[in-house]
Amino acid sequence: MIDLKEKWQGWLALSTAIMAVLAALTTLYMGKFSSRAIMAQGQESDQWAFYQAKSIKGHTFEVNKKTLELQYLAQKGMSPEVAAEYQKTMAKYGEEIKRYEDEKKDIKGKAESIAKVKLKAQEMGGDFAYALIFLQIALMLSSISSLTKRHYLWYIALICNLGWLFFFLDAWLLFY
Repeated sequence: MIDLKEKWQGWLALSTAIMAVLAALTTLYMGKFSSRAIMAQGQESDQWAFYQAKSIKGHTFEVNKKTLELQYLAQKGMSPEVAAEYQKTMAKYGEEIKRYEDEKKDIKGKAESIAKVKLKAQEMGGDFAYALIFLQIALMLSSISSLTKRHYLWYIALICNLGWLFFFLDAWLLFY
Protein backbone atom coordinates (compact mmCIF):
# COMPACT_ATOMS: atom_id res chain seq x y z
CA MET A 1 0.00 0.00 0.00
CA ILE A 2 1.26 3.45 -0.97
CA ASP A 3 1.64 5.79 1.97
CA LEU A 4 0.99 9.54 1.84
CA LYS A 5 4.69 10.39 1.62
CA GLU A 6 5.16 8.30 -1.53
CA LYS A 7 1.93 9.65 -3.01
CA TRP A 8 3.09 13.23 -2.41
CA GLN A 9 6.47 12.50 -3.99
CA GLY A 10 4.71 11.00 -7.02
CA TRP A 11 2.59 14.12 -7.46
CA LEU A 12 5.64 16.30 -6.91
CA ALA A 13 7.60 14.42 -9.58
CA LEU A 14 4.71 14.46 -12.04
CA SER A 15 4.00 18.17 -11.57
CA THR A 16 7.70 19.00 -11.90
CA ALA A 17 7.93 17.01 -15.13
CA ILE A 18 4.86 18.80 -16.51
CA MET A 19 6.36 22.16 -15.58
CA ALA A 20 9.59 21.20 -17.34
CA VAL A 21 7.66 20.32 -20.52
CA LEU A 22 5.74 23.60 -20.30
CA ALA A 23 9.02 25.46 -19.82
CA ALA A 24 10.43 23.85 -22.95
CA LEU A 25 7.29 24.75 -24.91
CA THR A 26 7.34 28.31 -23.58
CA THR A 27 11.03 28.65 -24.49
CA LEU A 28 10.23 27.48 -28.00
CA TYR A 29 7.54 30.13 -28.44
CA MET A 30 9.67 32.82 -26.81
CA GLY A 31 12.47 32.11 -29.28
CA LYS A 32 10.08 31.94 -32.22
CA PHE A 33 8.51 35.32 -31.56
CA SER A 34 11.78 36.98 -30.55
CA SER A 35 13.30 35.79 -33.84
CA ARG A 36 10.23 36.97 -35.71
CA ALA A 37 10.62 40.43 -34.15
CA ILE A 38 14.30 40.57 -35.13
CA MET A 39 13.55 39.50 -38.69
CA ALA A 40 10.73 42.04 -38.97
CA GLN A 41 13.07 44.77 -37.71
CA GLY A 42 15.46 44.00 -40.56
CA GLN A 43 12.64 43.97 -43.11
CA GLU A 44 11.24 47.23 -41.76
CA SER A 45 14.68 48.87 -41.95
CA ASP A 46 15.04 47.66 -45.54
CA GLN A 47 11.69 49.21 -46.47
CA TRP A 48 12.58 52.54 -44.87
CA ALA A 49 15.94 52.54 -46.68
CA PHE A 50 14.10 51.83 -49.94
CA TYR A 51 11.70 54.68 -49.09
CA GLN A 52 14.64 57.01 -48.50
CA ALA A 53 16.23 56.00 -51.82
CA LYS A 54 12.97 56.75 -53.64
CA SER A 55 12.79 60.11 -51.83
CA ILE A 56 16.27 61.02 -52.99
CA LYS A 57 15.55 60.01 -56.58
CA GLY A 58 12.25 61.90 -56.54
CA HIS A 59 13.95 64.97 -55.12
CA THR A 60 16.58 64.80 -57.87
CA PHE A 61 13.83 64.91 -60.49
CA GLU A 62 12.15 67.82 -58.67
CA VAL A 63 15.39 69.83 -58.67
CA ASN A 64 16.06 69.04 -62.33
CA LYS A 65 12.51 69.95 -63.30
CA LYS A 66 12.73 73.25 -61.44
CA THR A 67 16.07 73.98 -63.11
CA LEU A 68 14.57 73.30 -66.53
CA GLU A 69 11.56 75.49 -65.74
CA LEU A 70 13.83 78.37 -64.75
CA GLN A 71 15.97 77.91 -67.86
CA TYR A 72 12.86 77.79 -70.00
CA LEU A 73 11.54 81.02 -68.49
CA ALA A 74 14.95 82.70 -68.84
CA GLN A 75 15.28 81.90 -72.54
CA LYS A 76 14.17 84.59 -74.92
CA GLY A 77 13.47 83.95 -78.55
CA MET A 78 13.59 80.19 -78.22
CA SER A 79 12.72 78.16 -81.29
CA PRO A 80 9.46 76.20 -81.17
CA GLU A 81 11.38 72.91 -81.38
CA VAL A 82 13.54 73.77 -78.37
CA ALA A 83 10.49 75.03 -76.43
CA ALA A 84 8.66 71.78 -77.23
CA GLU A 85 11.66 69.76 -76.04
CA TYR A 86 11.72 71.72 -72.78
CA GLN A 87 7.99 71.11 -72.30
CA LYS A 88 8.36 67.42 -73.10
CA THR A 89 11.26 66.96 -70.69
CA MET A 90 9.53 68.89 -67.90
CA ALA A 91 6.38 66.78 -68.36
CA LYS A 92 8.47 63.61 -68.24
CA TYR A 93 10.14 64.80 -65.03
CA GLY A 94 6.70 65.57 -63.59
CA GLU A 95 5.59 62.02 -64.35
CA GLU A 96 8.71 60.62 -62.70
CA ILE A 97 8.11 62.74 -59.61
CA LYS A 98 4.53 61.42 -59.37
CA ARG A 99 5.73 57.83 -59.90
CA TYR A 100 8.23 58.16 -57.06
CA GLU A 101 5.58 59.66 -54.77
CA ASP A 102 3.24 56.73 -55.51
CA GLU A 103 6.03 54.21 -54.94
CA LYS A 104 6.92 55.90 -51.64
CA LYS A 105 3.30 55.54 -50.47
CA ASP A 106 3.38 51.80 -51.21
CA ILE A 107 6.74 51.35 -49.51
CA LYS A 108 5.59 53.34 -46.47
CA GLY A 109 2.50 51.14 -46.20
CA LYS A 110 4.64 47.99 -46.31
CA ALA A 111 7.05 49.38 -43.71
CA GLU A 112 4.22 50.31 -41.35
CA SER A 113 2.62 46.89 -41.81
CA ILE A 114 5.92 45.18 -40.99
CA ALA A 115 6.29 47.46 -37.94
CA LYS A 116 2.94 46.24 -36.62
CA VAL A 117 4.03 42.62 -37.04
CA LYS A 118 7.30 43.43 -35.27
CA LEU A 119 5.59 45.11 -32.33
CA LYS A 120 3.16 42.24 -31.87
CA ALA A 121 5.99 39.70 -32.02
CA GLN A 122 7.97 41.74 -29.46
CA GLU A 123 4.98 41.83 -27.12
CA MET A 124 4.35 38.12 -27.52
CA GLY A 125 8.03 37.25 -27.05
CA GLY A 126 8.14 39.41 -23.91
CA ASP A 127 5.04 37.74 -22.48
CA PHE A 128 6.48 34.29 -23.16
CA ALA A 129 9.67 35.41 -21.37
CA TYR A 130 7.65 36.45 -18.31
CA ALA A 131 5.75 33.16 -18.44
CA LEU A 132 9.06 31.29 -18.53
CA ILE A 133 10.30 33.16 -15.47
CA PHE A 134 7.30 31.95 -13.48
CA LEU A 135 7.93 28.37 -14.61
CA GLN A 136 11.60 28.61 -13.69
CA ILE A 137 10.66 29.83 -10.22
CA ALA A 138 8.11 27.03 -9.91
CA LEU A 139 10.67 24.43 -11.02
CA MET A 140 13.20 25.75 -8.53
CA LEU A 141 10.65 25.65 -5.71
CA SER A 142 9.58 22.12 -6.67
CA SER A 143 13.20 20.98 -6.65
CA ILE A 144 13.86 22.54 -3.27
CA SER A 145 10.61 21.03 -1.99
CA SER A 146 11.77 17.60 -3.13
CA LEU A 147 15.11 17.99 -1.37
CA THR A 148 13.81 19.51 1.85
CA LYS A 149 10.48 17.61 1.96
CA ARG A 150 8.69 20.92 2.59
CA HIS A 151 5.22 20.62 1.13
CA TYR A 152 4.47 24.33 1.33
CA LEU A 153 7.24 25.06 -1.19
CA TRP A 154 5.54 22.73 -3.66
CA TYR A 155 2.22 24.53 -3.11
CA ILE A 156 3.91 27.86 -3.78
CA ALA A 157 5.39 26.33 -6.94
CA LEU A 158 1.91 25.30 -8.06
CA ILE A 159 0.67 28.84 -7.42
CA CYS A 160 3.56 30.21 -9.54
CA ASN A 161 2.07 28.27 -12.43
CA LEU A 162 -0.82 30.74 -12.38
CA GLY A 163 1.69 33.45 -13.32
CA TRP A 164 2.86 31.25 -16.18
CA LEU A 165 -0.72 30.67 -17.30
CA PHE A 166 -1.55 34.38 -17.23
CA PHE A 167 1.46 35.45 -19.30
CA PHE A 168 1.23 32.47 -21.65
CA LEU A 169 -2.41 33.30 -22.40
CA ASP A 170 -1.60 37.00 -22.55
CA ALA A 171 1.01 36.29 -25.23
CA TRP A 172 -1.60 34.64 -27.42
CA LEU A 173 -4.58 36.83 -26.60
CA LEU A 174 -2.80 40.12 -25.73
CA PHE A 175 -5.23 41.10 -22.99
CA TYR A 176 -4.16 44.74 -22.85
